[in-house]
This record gives sequence, structure tokens and C-alpha cells, in this order.
Amino acid sequence: MKYDYLVVGAGLFGSVFAYEAKKRGKTCLVIDKRPHIGGNVYCEEIEGINVHKYGAHIFHTSNKKIWEYVNQFAEFNNYINSPVAVYKDELYNLPFNMNTFSKMWNIRTPQEAKDIIAAQIRELHIEEPKNLEEQALSLAGRDVYEKLVKGYTEKQWGRDCTELPAFIIKRLPLRFTYDNNYFNDRFQGIPMGGYTKIIEKMLDGIDVRVNTDYFEFIKENPSVADKILFTGMIDEFYDYKLGALEYRSVRFETEVLDCDNYQGNAVVNYTEREVPYTRIIEHKHFEFGTQEKTVISREYSSEWKVGMEPYYPVNNDQNNQLFEEYKKLAAKEENVIFGGRLGNYQYYDMDKVIEAALNLVEKEL
Repeated sequence: MKYDYLVVGAGLFGSVFAYEAKKRGKTCLVIDKRPHIGGNVYCEEIEGINVHKYGAHIFHTSNKKIWEYVNQFAEFNNYINSPVAVYKDELYNLPFNMNTFSKMWNIRTPQEAKDIIAAQIRELHIEEPKNLEEQALSLAGRDVYEKLVKGYTEKQWGRDCTELPAFIIKRLPLRFTYDNNYFNDRFQGIPMGGYTKIIEKMLDGIDVRVNTDYFEFIKENPSVADKILFTGMIDEFYDYKLGALEYRSVRFETEVLDCDNYQGNAVVNYTEREVPYTRIIEHKHFEFGTQEKTVISREYSSEWKVGMEPYYPVNNDQNNQLFEEYKKLAAKEENVIFGGRLGNYQYYDMDKVIEAALNLVEKEL
């Protein structure tokens, strides 16, 4: 069969586009190299718990239009993201707020916290931050940096903070209220029943093939569609001919535990560099689960190599310049559109993925 669009990738971007294209009378074939739909928002049910297979996904947005759009596919609960950080035997609330500062310095008022932070910054005499360490110290002072930023950031990036560029931390959210809500967005929650059900609804009535590698498939079916929407890695599409863009990857160790509550919170960050994982996710807490068992995932940040799963683009000057060269190649394509996190070499929150897909729909259809 000949389709209007071959959509490569059954994640949020590809699924929104395919759903909207079908509504407008277009035919789509959606393929994905993974054995399931949903991309990184895929949830796998284990012990009756929706496990976020590729890391914690908490939907949050200030865009009412996007919130209303996604709510047509699922009912959202009232989950509020309030992570906890563990440093040695100390436990702190995130984002950095009055609960954090009160525990750290045994104080009570916002002015006391501001005075301590200001005094620590003054002592450092950092005028022009030359790296991430100096940038973070100049924003939050020594205590917050050493206990809650340094080790976690070094694990995430696999490098010392002194080797990382200052622009990675443009700002550190210091909040002088007793509020543990991580996001400032007006709308927040987790879809009841998990994210996979959202993707299933979007792709209902659309031809889908999983376990299908695009490059092999297109060789055998070169004229399967009039146009291709490619949501994979733009450099892989061109066989890395200008060089490979850099990413960070993530490895997960997931296990079922024979207890009903392991850590009392969905997300607990481990901010010491000596602890090898960055955080532990306890999935049942996203949906206020009362199951007899629990499922946890330890998250390890790792260097990415060609062939591994890419997660976070490393948007430094060198990579951004290389991406611009790939964009010039992409601009010459008459029948291929690039989209999503990997196609645009950009980290997107879920609401921004949906917004970008809807913008493409407006432009294309």
C-alpha cells in the first residue's frame, strides 16, 4: 500500500502528527525500531504498577491549549513533582527552598537564608564564571553547590564541574518559600493508567509496525510513502557523514521488591559522586499505588556511543555547529521532514514535543 506519510518513530511527536494527519484524511504508516509504541514515554505494567521504562515522565505545562489537548486522551491525576535529595546521611527537599535551607543551616526565615547565601557568594570573589563550578558557586554559594549540585552534575555529564561550560547552569532555582513543588507550571499530573494508553489512542486506526528498522525498511520499500517524517537522529539519517553528534545516555536497573513502599517518594536523587546512580525512581508513587509489592529503577548516566540509546543532546558550541551543518542538508530534502528531540537535536519537555508536532501539522497540512 502507498501512504501519504511514513512516520519514523512512535513516540509523542510522531504519534501526534499521525493522529492529526489521519483526522485530515491523510494515510500514515508509523514504524518504530523498538518492540513497542510510545518512545521514551512508554510504560510497562509490572506487578500492576505502570513502570516508566525510560525514566520518570511527569507532564507539566503552562500552556492551557496543550493541557486541554492531551487531556482528550487520558484523565490526569493530581501528582505534584516533589523530589528528595540524599547527600551522605542527610536528606533535603528539591527544588532548593526554605525546607532545604532550614535543614541545611538550622534557620527559619527567608532573610536568614538569603544572608547566608549572599555571604558565601561574597567570600568567593567570582566575577566572570569560567566553568560550571564557578557559575553554580556564584549563584548558590558553597554549601548548596557541594551538597546538592556538584556530585549529581558530575555523574550526569561524566566530567568534573570544572571541565563543564558555565552555560549548562544558567540559573539555579532558589525559592524562599516552604514549597516543594518542583515545577512552576500551572498544570501538572500523570495520566491515570500510564502514558502508553495515550499513544494507543492517538494511533488507533493507523497502521503501525514495531521491531522495524527504518534503514532496512526503506531499502525494501523505497516508494512506500509520498513523504517521510523522521524523528530519529538526524546524523544517523545521513550515516554520520559529517561526524556524530554527542549525546548522554542513561542505563536503568529495574527490580521488583517484596515490600509495599521502598523510599516513600517517586523520585530520590543521590547527589554524592561516590554513589554510582543519579537517582532511584519508585514508580507506584506516580499514581498513588497501594499494591503489595513495589518496583524501583536505579538510573545511571553514561557516555553515549554510536549504537546506544541517545537521551540528552550535548548542546555545546561544537555540537550545535555540527547540527547546523546537518540542518543545511535537511533543508534540501523535498520529501523528508525532521522532528522531535533527536531530529531537532534539542531536549524537549513533553508539552513542548506536542506543541512542536502541532506546529508542524499546521505548517504541513
